[in-house]
Amino acid sequence: MYSKQLESQSHITAPQLVCLLAVVNGGPMTATALAKEVHLSPSTVVGILDRLEEKGLVARSRGVEDRRIVRVSATDRGVALANQAPSPLQERLAQGLNRLPELEQAAIALALERVVELMEAQHIDSAPILETGPLSRP
Repeated sequence: MYSKQLESQSHITAPQLVCLLAVVNGGPMTATALAKEVHLSPSTVVGILDRLEEKGLVARSRGVEDRRIVRVSATDRGVALANQAPSPLQERLAQGLNRLPELEQAAIALALERVVELMEAQHIDSAPILETGPLSRP
């Protein structure tokens, strides 16, 4: 629902907004640096940058000293869109949690910590999952 709202209002997808915000906030950077910043693969980021460039929201420029280096920067239009775009979901969640009473925040934090504990797979032996046949329990 958020993605559809974002796309209808700003004509930009959530991943495009995340990349645009990173470029606006971090200044000119390479696609590789952007990929690390937003935790996406470089090939995914290049595709996103292609679409942002087509929309006139970012521009690519080659380095003066080393022409192999290509930096991405936000255009004036990109900065304006980033400033008026709705907050990413993480920010909306944080704002919503901050409006809750402290006791409710603590209960949610404890529940999430428990979920993380339950999901940690470091103590699970993968062998029983990979073997076929009945499981033998110690």
